Amino acid sequence: MTVRTRFAPSPTGFLHIGGARTALFNKLFARRHGGQYLLRIEDTDKARSTQEAVQQILDSLAWLGLSPDEEPVFQSRREARHAEVAHELLAAGKAYRAYETPEELVAMREKAVAEKRPPRYDGHWRDREPGAEQEGKPFAIRLKAPRPGDGAGDTVVEDLVQGTVRVANTELDDMIILRSDGTPTYLHAVVVDDHDMAITHVIRGDDHLTNTFRQCMVYDAMGWTRPRFAHIPLIHGADGAKLSKRHGAVSVLEFREQGMLPEAVCNYLLRLGWGHGDEEIIPRERAEKIFDLKDVGRAASRMDYAKLSHLNGVYLRQADPDALLPEVLSRLTAMGHGFGTDKIARLRLLLPALQERARSLNEVAASAAFAVADEAPEPDSKAAALLTPEAKARLADLAEFLSAAPWERADLEHWLRDYGEVKGLKLKDVAQPLRVALTGSTMSPPIDITLAALGKEEALRRILLASTPN
Repeated sequence: MTVRTRFAPSPTGFLHIGGARTALFNKLFARRHGGQYLLRIEDTDKARSTQEAVQQILDSLAWLGLSPDEEPVFQSRREARHAEVAHELLAAGKAYRAYETPEELVAMREKAVAEKRPPRYDGHWRDREPGAEQEGKPFAIRLKAPRPGDGAGDTVVEDLVQGTVRVANTELDDMIILRSDGTPTYLHAVVVDDHDMAITHVIRGDDHLTNTFRQCMVYDAMGWTRPRFAHIPLIHGADGAKLSKRHGAVSVLEFREQGMLPEAVCNYLLRLGWGHGDEEIIPRERAEKIFDLKDVGRAASRMDYAKLSHLNGVYLRQADPDALLPEVLSRLTAMGHGFGTDKIARLRLLLPALQERARSLNEVAASAAFAVADEAPEPDSKAAALLTPEAKARLADLAEFLSAAPWERADLEHWLRDYGEVKGLKLKDVAQPLRVALTGSTMSPPIDITLAALGKEEALRRILLASTPN
């Protein structure tokens, strides 16, 4: 058997972080078993589904490295197939026509509530034959639910995460599989699609667990082999409530905008409800070898943005600077900076040092902005306070001293130390006013890298500009 998994989002909004984790688990499970990972867009809610949401889902998955192995399947394009199966069940006596009007269904539910019974369909048309008065009237097709007298009293699912889960068949009513307008219901369409896509494992959020028993009715009625089910717990906010905007970012692309690396986001999501000993840093290649559903916990996970930020910093420090450069350039462009080859060369020199301190690409870009600005940024009050008359005089003296220096990082460090020794100054007393002159800030990469990246001409120009008395 070839393992085939699927991720099946509805395009009624952005791809949220819980959906991304579900997609990740599906892909890792498929890879672990040498199988395929597929995508189905469940766009049957025509009133709420949008092409913009479809594209956002595809973009989000591509950014995370979770694009499917085959072209996406669009559920709305398969309605004829869903109807075909419904009519097969009808012809086989596994389903029946139900002629109730919406008003009659409302009355049925109200009567059940008044009699303190569950407000389920009462099977009125299950064993009735339509008469002449039903001729030409619209009808829904309902699937015959198992009844205790038919055999087993329970429907049982051996869930790969939740364990053995059962529901009494008395709790299952005759659900609609094809509406009176000829459109399929969600629970029916999902089963037909999973069967036709040869899905072997359905890995999804545990909010779908109750749906599973009703979907099993379709599998069993058609004589199809059920897939294995794995229902993973949901993700909550730090306060234990359902994850929402008030907790922070919940859309996948929001994390991209905040400067997170996709590798870090996936690593964090992997460890959110799944564990493998004490391993925390788990690259994709490693995850594909060790992922197992038995290691998924049953309790809801809690989103920890601080931990994600920390993990992103770890991945930033490990990243190839050349791979980060386009991302940093795009952020600087959005900030209004233009580029020439000289400024890109400055960034290349600075990036390794900037990576060491940052927790996001946005922080890297903000820290690099001084190097691509035409002038040193205007210093804030704390930085400006360091440019005392004495410091400005020292900067003018330092500019003259450095004008004779070879402009390589190692040489610059020695020249600065030599200058401090000659003047009887500590390196920080030399470096801090110099840092303000070059970057407009009291924080920057090491001063020798900063000087080397700006280049001799630009660095000396900024130093002299800052040394000018007010």
